[in-house]
Amino acid sequence: MGKLITAILAIALTAGAAYYALSHATRSPFASGEPSSAKRQLDNVRGAASRIESDADHRAQELQEKMQDGQ
Repeated sequence: MGKLITAILAIALTAGAAYYALSHATRSPFASGEPSSAKRQLDNVRGAASRIESDADHRAQELQEKMQDGQ
């Protein structure tokens, strides 16, 4: 009976330690509120995509205006 209780307690402690380690591992190491390098890189990519899209829209609008002027 003692071995069974010991095994149950060992399993419970192991599960508790694993839960604690996993739940607290997701906290950001940046306590200063500064975004991580991955977040900064993603923001830079989003900004570049926005600039590319607006440039393509501008070029398409210019082309459309030239086509209308030629008719």
